[in-house]
Amino acid sequence: MTTDAILTLTQWMSPGFPVGAFAYSHGLETAIAHGEIKDISSLEDWLRDLIACGSGQADVVILSAAYHATEIQIAEIDTTARAFAATGGRLLETDQQGSAFARTVDDVWGTDLGALTYPVAVGRAASAKAFALDLTAHLYLQAFAANLISAAVRLVPLGQTEGQALLASLTPLIHETVEQATQTPLSRLSASCLAADIASMQHETLYSKVFRT
Repeated sequence: MTTDAILTLTQWMSPGFPVGAFAYSHGLETAIAHGEIKDISSLEDWLRDLIACGSGQADVVILSAAYHATEIQIAEIDTTARAFAATGGRLLETDQQGSAFARTVDDVWGTDLGALTYPVAVGRAASAKAFALDLTAHLYLQAFAANLISAAVRLVPLGQTEGQALLASLTPLIHETVEQATQTPLSRLSASCLAADIASMQHETLYSKVFRT
């Protein structure tokens, strides 16, 4: 892996990359509003489940499938990713972030991704630029966790140092999840975080909200 590839992947997963990740809480806002997440400990429990058993690991399975796919297979994988979104909010999130990511990468790096869901777009872009799947998946999952921690820091609220300590503590779980998910075929795509799915559904009718999901 060259330094240029590492720098590009870091740029793609940066909070400053224009995918609008800051606007989405992935249902976290509802869980905080309902008192299910009220401190760093409850946030850690929520995130560990999401990463290992929920949409975090599922996204890496989808990303990996897109990375290895032929041009003909991409549309089917993207359709699967859309169908797998458990709620309207989740579909909005992956659709809009994916479109924004693909549009920027196409404009700056000369790819031809088109409108894809977020993990499909990232997997396809990494494959097109011959970036390592392992590193791409690690940075993607870390960025997923970091965005949710950032949302919780603003909403709970939590200290920024607490948030960074939590992200660092998730590193072994991210390693383990990436190792398993990159070896999981799309036919075995699954998730089992029902509380997070319900929180995402309830966000649509949350009386006062800061985030789009």
